Amino acid sequence: PLTGRPYQWHRMRLVFQRGKAFYLEFTVRLFWALLVRRADLITANDLDTLLPCYLVSRLKGIPLLYDSHEYFTEVPELVHRPRTRAMWLWLERRLFPRLRWVITVNDSLARAYTARYGGPVEVIRNLPLRQAPPPTGERPAMLLYQGALNLGRGIELMIDAMAFLPAYRLEIAGRGDVEEALRQRAQAMPNVHFHGFVPPEALRDLTCQARLGFSLEEDLGANYRFASPNKVYDYIQAHTPVLVSDLPEMAALVRAHGVGDILPADARTPQELAQRVRALVEEPARYRAAVEACQEAAQQLNWEQERSRLLTLYERVFSEQ
Repeated sequence: PLTGRPYQWHRMRLVFQRGKAFYLEFTVRLFWALLVRRADLITANDLDTLLPCYLVSRLKGIPLLYDSHEYFTEVPELVHRPRTRAMWLWLERRLFPRLRWVITVNDSLARAYTARYGGPVEVIRNLPLRQAPPPTGERPAMLLYQGALNLGRGIELMIDAMAFLPAYRLEIAGRGDVEEALRQRAQAMPNVHFHGFVPPEALRDLTCQARLGFSLEEDLGANYRFASPNKVYDYIQAHTPVLVSDLPEMAALVRAHGVGDILPADARTPQELAQRVRALVEEPARYRAAVEACQEAAQQLNWEQERSRLLTLYERVFSEQ
């Protein structure tokens, strides 16, 4: 359950849990749920909610805001499934040019959508709430991955690198499609631990204990190439330096704020990754500088600083009604 939320929420219990039947049931159920509820504005969160939100917004004559958190038609799960991807592309091509209000999470995605469909796409970053400073003091020799355990997240590389980092342990927090394969891969690795799903409050505590946070997405298509993973901002809020892939948005963030290191595309081997970890964590002056950079960046990269952009956009939407 979602606890402690300052808004109402409703979780739909679906008969089907995956595949085309899941999306069909979800789309129909969401359409009727929106149709019978009163609203002044509808926000469609990613392409898989857009059709019912668009239809209801037209039927009721209320504005629709499309919030694209990722490049949905370019996710790795679709890139190698041409028929399924073609279906989502058809839907996107039919609806996107008709949308008046579109936001996404970074400049790379905004440019990609504008190049494909024209029209303005505004950037509102999906930043976390500002958190109280974490406890001070030396942290244990713990490396952290938090997030979905899905294809192309670089988790296999992290696990393999632990053979060259015997003094460290890798904590993996999350669930996903490749979880069982990852557990099998790590069976002989005593310094790799899986936590499964971790509630947000407990995840924050875990993140504050880590010496380093990983975000090593592979370049498996435009979605990962232009990704701005939430976990990177969560690491920064916890004053935990990061090691990220050399992909445009993540690398630009690290270079701009100095919050960690970047793993080059030609260095994605277990030995090279282990060397990068030690070079950052075991060099006191360099590590201290990265922690201090996280402390400074955390004051800027938070929702309290970003939310005014969304509120201003809402004002513009309603002023045109």
